[in-house]
Amino acid sequence: MAVRLYFEPEIKSPIMFVGWPGIGNIGILAVKTLKDILGAEEFGEIESWDFFYPQRVTIKDGLIESLEFPGNKFYYSKLKDKDILFFIGDEQPSEGGRGYGRGERAYRMANLVMDVGLKFGCQRVYTSGACVSICHHQVKPRVCAVVSSQDLISEAKRYSNTVLMSKLEDRSGGEGVITGLNGLLLAVAKMRGIDGMCLMGEIPDWLSGAAFPYPKASRSVLEVFAEILGIEINLHFMDEMEKQVDEMVEGFYSRFPPDMKKEYDKRKSIAMERPGTITIQAQIYIDDKFKKGSEGSGEEPV
Repeated sequence: MAVRLYFEPEIKSPIMFVGWPGIGNIGILAVKTLKDILGAEEFGEIESWDFFYPQRVTIKDGLIESLEFPGNKFYYSKLKDKDILFFIGDEQPSEGGRGYGRGERAYRMANLVMDVGLKFGCQRVYTSGACVSICHHQVKPRVCAVVSSQDLISEAKRYSNTVLMSKLEDRSGGEGVITGLNGLLLAVAKMRGIDGMCLMGEIPDWLSGAAFPYPKASRSVLEVFAEILGIEINLHFMDEMEKQVDEMVEGFYSRFPPDMKKEYDKRKSIAMERPGTITIQAQIYIDDKFKKGSEGSGEEPV
């Protein structure tokens, strides 16, 4: 188990953005897109064999060449007045058959990521993921924030279209859970003296188990990332992906029974009575769609 740096970039007191796959791939799509927009350069990795099973064995001309593992890469970029680190993992290490980061492996990886951050003097880390809520798919997803210190609360409130997770309509008790490494990393960072903030794009509860991305929420997160960095970014290249997903979701929505659609449409108003959940009923429409696709309709998840 090791961190391997190909070289040490000349950066000072950077901020760090971290992403792993998760619900709707909201967070990792946002972090990867920011990395690409800024032209960040790869400079290191966490070696994978202590964390993951191989994805495949590569063979050439009948000879085994290598094992391929999920990637765990570090990148850096320099803006005029900010240095930036990125860490992007292809999978979350886990134990006990869980889908998201859990157990000793996840804890070790979180600490290795922070080792690199501290090596370069990082004082702030941002993670990103999904916030499953009782929102409507036709409404612009908000960004739900969780912070590691009291001082960051006022900062999070300044960002447009952002709300503290504890203030969501369906979190009246002020509590919530961040599943996997996006939350664990913040806790590890806090323990090691680094401020942290998790920015999560909203996804309707009934879409949280769908086998396709939710780029509309990734866009909302990216807009907040741009505010944090004080830059303008053009996200028009995401339009086609959003259009494809929106058309699929509208197809499910069009099949809702009238009473169910009426209840669901109450979610279009933020200032509303607490709406009922429709998760199980709506999930049936998604499951039915993809079951039919697997039986020969030629339809595949996005």
